[in-house]
Formats: sequence, C-alpha cells, structure tokens
Amino acid sequence: MNNIEELAAELKITDVSTDISGVKWFTTGNLSLRELVPVLGRAGARFVTITATELPMNQGFCLEYLWDLNGQLLGFAFYPTANTMPSIYDICEAADWIEREIHEEYSIDFTGRVYEPLLLRDNDRTGVNLHEVAK
Repeated sequence: MNNIEELAAELKITDVSTDISGVKWFTTGNLSLRELVPVLGRAGARFVTITATELPMNQGFCLEYLWDLNGQLLGFAFYPTANTMPSIYDICEAADWIEREIHEEYSIDFTGRVYEPLLLRDNDRTGVNLHEVAK
C-alpha cells in the first residue's frame, strides 16, 4: 500500500482520482475539514493553498484545499453551506492569509476566527469580487 492509499484508508475515502495536471483528488463526502488537517499533518503533508470558486447559478462556492505530500499534490474540495466554513488557522497557521483573502473577496466566513483588516479600506464591505458590474 502506498502513501496515497494509506491516507485514503485512514480517512475512509474510497474515491481518489487524478486530474490531467497530476493532482490526486479525494472525494470528501461527509469528511470534516478540521479532522482532515491533523491526519494530513501526521502523514507529513504540507499546506499549499485554498482556491475559492463561485459556482454557477447561485449554487454557492467550492473551496479546494491543496496539500503537498512528498512532491504529490493532494486536493480536497469542500462546498460550504451558507457561505461559512470552519477555519483551520488555529491548527494550520499557513492558512491565515488565504482564509482572510477569501473572506474579504468572497464574503465567506471562516468560523472560529477573528479577522484583521487585510485588503479592504475602512468602511468597505466583504465580497468585493461579487459586485455586479453595470451593463
């Protein structure tokens, strides 16, 4: 059994696919993000980033958490409900800046953390990338 298979077994994930760029994507299902992070840490994986994508037709967002395990990128996609997602900053400090950027740009709240101003000016509101452009 290799590292990816062992990780999938520990997380009880049966569906792992590889995209065209070589990222191994784990189907998250009911997986808890806050339970995932310590497992990845014990495996020796390093946090890389979070990407946020707004889904079409007001279906919410997809947050993709990327980790590096010995040169292999691992991807975990989560679909937050009500624009909230648990913060991992307290258990993975590297997530600090990107969580704050996603919060300010897309108005997604990472529960369990306090935000300091990052990009916005005083009196600006979150969701700067969600403003409709006049036609």
